[in-house]
Amino acid sequence: MPDLPIADLFALAFFLSCWLVYHRLNESGHRGKRSLSSLMNDHRLGWMEQMSRRDARIADAAIMASLQNGTAFFASTSLIAIGGAATLLRATDDVVKVFADLPLSLVAARGIWEMKVLGLGVIYGYAFFKFAWAYRLFNYVAILIGATPAADSADESERRLAVRRAGLMNIEAGRHFSKGQRAFFFSFAYLGWFISPYILIVTTAGIFYVIFQRQFHSPARSALDPAEKP
Repeated sequence: MPDLPIADLFALAFFLSCWLVYHRLNESGHRGKRSLSSLMNDHRLGWMEQMSRRDARIADAAIMASLQNGTAFFASTSLIAIGGAATLLRATDDVVKVFADLPLSLVAARGIWEMKVLGLGVIYGYAFFKFAWAYRLFNYVAILIGATPAADSADESERRLAVRRAGLMNIEAGRHFSKGQRAFFFSFAYLGWFISPYILIVTTAGIFYVIFQRQFHSPARSALDPAEKP
């Protein structure tokens, strides 16, 4: 394994730290303020509650189909991205020559370049597994919706239990989908490393700021928080 310069090690540590910090903030909140994703979990539970009160669940089936199709799209995109990273790895010699000819002094050692490309492939591989598992979980949600007793069921406790199962499964599916999207967002920041470790720091900070704002200070979040004006 090639030895990374101090600047690259620092930039990589900064990149990973921002990813982990954002994950923690998204899950636990920031200064007592819940994230957009966390607020949506309440509505996922509410959806399952309303679903259980309907005899005809055609609308719920249509929503589930939409969620599954979107997840399948991102899973397929992840596979394409992995293929692109593999192609880039095979063309290492050509790419290094092209970068060496650029008037930016972007000369990268072969070993370091290959390590960066492998890292990019790992990110997209992580995203694929998250999207693939989210797709499977959404499939489970659809099954649980079908297994939920009707609103006029004599066994109210069983209906409530079925609603809770479907709601929690829905939340877990959404959580994995969000993690896959998060990997996509940070992969754009990671691309800055191919230019310079300093660019990686800038792109990581930029991506972190954008997605943090969307989770905690966006109009979408305000629409879900009764304490804020949409």
